[in-house]
Amino acid sequence: MKNVEGPAYVPGHGLLRGRTAVVTAAAGAGIGGATARRFLEEGARVLISDAHARRLKEYEAELAGAFTPDAVAALPCDVTDEGQVRALFDTAVRLHGRLDIVVNNAGLGGTAPLVDMTDDQWTHVLDVTLNGTFRCTRAALRLMKESGGGVVVNNASVVGWRAQPGQAHYAAAKAGVMALTRCAAVEAAEFGVRVNAVSPSLAMHPHLVKVTTAELLEELTAREAFGRYAEPWEVANVIVFLASDYSSYMTGETVSVSSQRA
Repeated sequence: MKNVEGPAYVPGHGLLRGRTAVVTAAAGAGIGGATARRFLEEGARVLISDAHARRLKEYEAELAGAFTPDAVAALPCDVTDEGQVRALFDTAVRLHGRLDIVVNNAGLGGTAPLVDMTDDQWTHVLDVTLNGTFRCTRAALRLMKESGGGVVVNNASVVGWRAQPGQAHYAAAKAGVMALTRCAAVEAAEFGVRVNAVSPSLAMHPHLVKVTTAELLEELTAREAFGRYAEPWEVANVIVFLASDYSSYMTGETVSVSSQRA
């Protein structure tokens, strides 16, 4: 019989104490919001961003109330806009004098059969999910090259490896994120920066429910060995590992955060 009961929440251990992090698409729900909270619990200072300004402001206030207000800041950012991306990273350095960690979590999904998919659907998903990760990685590496170190963690997906109907645009984008991660890691190693990625299977949050049918969610959950979806903070725990010194010899890797069976 499957164990469908979720695990107990893991407390922080100060793994990121004194470090400054930028987390994109972190307006409360999902992996980005969970990652920002986990980073704060691990002692980091965090600049969160999202294209949804209202939700971002609300989550900033929530985090500021739970932690010290000077440890968290927020700035709206649309990762398809180069000017906004530059402003985000400039703000991180202005606020804290340095940039240690970047989590590229921004992505856009949706479901459409390939034969019905429009150019706009394809392009929009690629621009947010792959091009946005490229823009933010480029901005981060430029700063980290000057400072001589840092960590980038990208959010990929198991659909970058595994076929799923209706996901051609999203799968192509996430496979591209994996390839970008490998190439960026090779280039960044010479100036002391590590670049890795996580590849979640199914982490439930309210926004996923809006873009996925109940039937598909039931099917995907049934594939999981534990008989349940991941909590966003379970993915965030792996991101903390990749951002910390515990993964000091890892770069260019994509870590599957999944209980799916082969």
